[in-house]
Amino acid sequence: MAPRAEFDEDFGITGLTKYLKPPYVPGDEAGCLGMAELLFDQEGPVYAEEVLADVRTLVGSALSDEVLATVWLTATRAHFDPVGTGVGIRPWLNRLAEVSESAIRQEPGAAAPARPAPAGDPQLRAAVLAELGGVGPALAEAAVTSRYAPPLSQAVPALVAAVTELPVDLGFRLLLRALKAYFVPIGPGRRARFKEIGRQLGYHPLVVGDGGLNIWSDLVD
Repeated sequence: MAPRAEFDEDFGITGLTKYLKPPYVPGDEAGCLGMAELLFDQEGPVYAEEVLADVRTLVGSALSDEVLATVWLTATRAHFDPVGTGVGIRPWLNRLAEVSESAIRQEPGAAAPARPAPAGDPQLRAAVLAELGGVGPALAEAAVTSRYAPPLSQAVPALVAAVTELPVDLGFRLLLRALKAYFVPIGPGRRARFKEIGRQLGYHPLVVGDGGLNIWSDLVD
């Protein structure tokens, strides 16, 4: 797997979910898998490796299907609902894993990554949970009042469970993706703290913002 600093925008499953939105991708399984294949063709097997590692982490986690499904819906602003279409969240993630593995096999000598992502420093996890606690009320409101998606009342509790259970890197990226998906306002202070967390996780400086954070210069948080 590539060093995280190699990616100058969001990566892994959260990087993929950035593109799963109208009008670019139909809100169904075929459309989402097609977008994944296109992204892997453009970015190469190294990107597929990151998606596969994230998917394996999610599927193998102790998170319930309900929490996983809610986290997925939050990241995609409910563009594609695997449960609502009868697929199921873990079967859907396994299908995404198959597409990732296929992209990796197309590269001569490439092999699917076997190691899980590191769990991360407990203090770093606590910092992510603190940021989620601070921005949680605004995210919760956005998730139930969005004009572009069905209400999602459990978005914040599901993210709390994810950040608590998953490797801190993946939990942090899921939080960032949720804030971007629902265009939740944050202030410069919170953005600076996000960037510091990203630095400690080894991210490229552009990954945290990735063109999607809604920064209000006069918001103090």
